[in-house]
Amino acid sequence: MARVAIRGYSYCLNHTPELGLHYGVTPYIERITHGETEYIKKLCKSMQSYEEACAYAPNQAYIGGMDLDDLKAQPAPMYGNRIDGASRYGKFGEIMPEKEFLGLMDICDVFDIIWLEESFAGEVREVMARHPLMNEKILTRLEKGHASSEIEKETKEHGALPLYSQGRVAGCCRKGHDLDESLSAHVLLENIASKAGSVLALLHLLKTTGLSPADIDYIIECSEEAAGDMNQRGGGNFAKAIAEIAGCVNASGFDIRSFCAGPVNAVIAGATQVASGARPNVVVLAGGAVPKLYMNSRDHVRKDMPALEDCLGSFAVLLDVDDGTCPVMRLDALGKHSVGAGASPQAITSALVYEPLQKIGLSFGDVDKFAAELQIPEITVPAGAGDVPTANFKMIAALAVMKGELGKDEMSSFVESKGIPGFAHTQGHIPSGVPFIGHACEAIKEGKYGRVMIIGKGSLFLARLTNLSDGASFIIEPSSGKPGETRGVTLEEVRGILLEVLEDLSKELTG
Repeated sequence: MARVAIRGYSYCLNHTPELGLHYGVTPYIERITHGETEYIKKLCKSMQSYEEACAYAPNQAYIGGMDLDDLKAQPAPMYGNRIDGASRYGKFGEIMPEKEFLGLMDICDVFDIIWLEESFAGEVREVMARHPLMNEKILTRLEKGHASSEIEKETKEHGALPLYSQGRVAGCCRKGHDLDESLSAHVLLENIASKAGSVLALLHLLKTTGLSPADIDYIIECSEEAAGDMNQRGGGNFAKAIAEIAGCVNASGFDIRSFCAGPVNAVIAGATQVASGARPNVVVLAGGAVPKLYMNSRDHVRKDMPALEDCLGSFAVLLDVDDGTCPVMRLDALGKHSVGAGASPQAITSALVYEPLQKIGLSFGDVDKFAAELQIPEITVPAGAGDVPTANFKMIAALAVMKGELGKDEMSSFVESKGIPGFAHTQGHIPSGVPFIGHACEAIKEGKYGRVMIIGKGSLFLARLTNLSDGASFIIEPSSGKPGETRGVTLEEVRGILLEVLEDLSKELTG
């Protein structure tokens, strides 16, 4: 049976309230269609400070600064019960302030798209020089900056988008072509922001695993953005662009897209490459989506809540050969939502949960935790979308009842014991299963869990190409402690074995 080690993981948030205020789709559309409305004015007053975002319990859980059991016990509303002494850094990553993130975007820009105002660039350089992951090679990519007059001319006369920090214009994002919509300033802003978030997650992954950038062999990127031009709108390649900035000189890579199911599909794709021996290791990563900042903020401000959707999420996972020490993915029980599976929640859950378990002779009860869509309920409930994680766990419990593996009166306890609280931002692909990989692997190492299932689901109909949805799943378990289960015997190893046998026979014959 093929097993692939999950060697490392990182999770980062970039606190970007002003990117959200100006370029999140909901406020952006409001502003260009109706101007500075009452909603926009209320949103400005409802924005969280960096300190408030850091002290928000789900954010701490995302970066590994809080255990999920502690998150579950956190008093509601969590935005009214902030964490005292919350740190910027957690076990898995960090929450980066917007000022530094704009600097990181400039570092990740290789076509002079991002311009920073010169005094702001100086401030950013001073702050980022103290960042533990920003070495001199990376910092040399940060520009010295442009005069305010240059930036003003670029925005007023050449279609650049202004970038803001603490209410002032701190720079701009320029367009890459006068006519190509795929190279408009708006699209390039989204792409560079996603790229920057991925770079940060990759740098944290390298730190936590102790690997050199040169050790990374392959990268698979699975965000929801599309990099290309008018001739190939989603041609790519985010993966190699990210590897370049992080110094992964021996890596290549490609991008995978499947809306919210993309990350789980990408992890499976990376694992199969490692299992086959095609790659010694693969990093799967993704950055956040600027358009989804403040996506539900209209409902939040109407209910006098803080505007909570102010962070871009990113993650990175390192897949490696099973050496008997790390939690592993099983590749003999992969769930998939096939074309003919059906679109009902029951059909999707059966395809992604029940069928892969049945394939290896396991039941619902053999899985300690299930992780599907992990959106923060305090974000989705006020917007009318409900508690998405709990809804998924209830569907899994209902299916277990239908299959005769659970009594109807046991559903509540099943949801309580097998479910986990939502702690991921509404960044589409980011919440769908993958945020739990880090917490799950840590718990497996501690002997707290014996088996978990990661589930990704996607809404393919958003592309107006099909009414189908998508989904995939995989199981994580402790390693068997037997190295080398990720591959068969190579031809070179067969030759070596035959030579040893021939030598032994020769000795016996001559003896």
